[in-house]
Amino acid sequence: MIEKLVHINRVSKTVKGGKRFGFAALVVVGDGKGRAGFGHGKAREVPEAISKATASAKKAMVRIPLKEGRTLHHDGLGHFGAGKVTVRSAPAGTGIIAGGPMRAVFESLGVADVVTKSNGTSNPYNMIRATFEALGEQTSPKSVAQRRGKKVADLLRRGGASAEVAQADAEAIAE
Repeated sequence: MIEKLVHINRVSKTVKGGKRFGFAALVVVGDGKGRAGFGHGKAREVPEAISKATASAKKAMVRIPLKEGRTLHHDGLGHFGAGKVTVRSAPAGTGIIAGGPMRAVFESLGVADVVTKSNGTSNPYNMIRATFEALGEQTSPKSVAQRRGKKVADLLRRGGASAEVAQADAEAIAE
């Protein structure tokens, strides 16, 4: 498991004797093979908050289909609160072009090549939620083909015509 600490927030509560400090941690967890999740934990001590967040992230892991195990199948948009995120697949050798919290998500997910842009907010909570929304929209050609009752080759063939139509056209031209 790859665990990345994204953000720690210190909050204080004023009581009669002074201030009481608490900590909130945001953690992203992944297996490096297409599964990732994020979690949020709060406690009086930092290590305890991190362990709570990690446990929460492990419970909330989701599977994201990856193309060739290194990038996304297609572009995606995610939106949460004021956070808007664009994720794009990239050719081999591009690397992870992502800022702050989004980088942690892609590193823990096992994505090697991706280009991202975040607009609207730099709040790590909203950025991560928007990123997971964008990743949730990812579908693999295999699942789309299965849903439509077609073969993967028919979907990925360029020009829009299926093999049967192309064969019929070739026969019609030959006659």
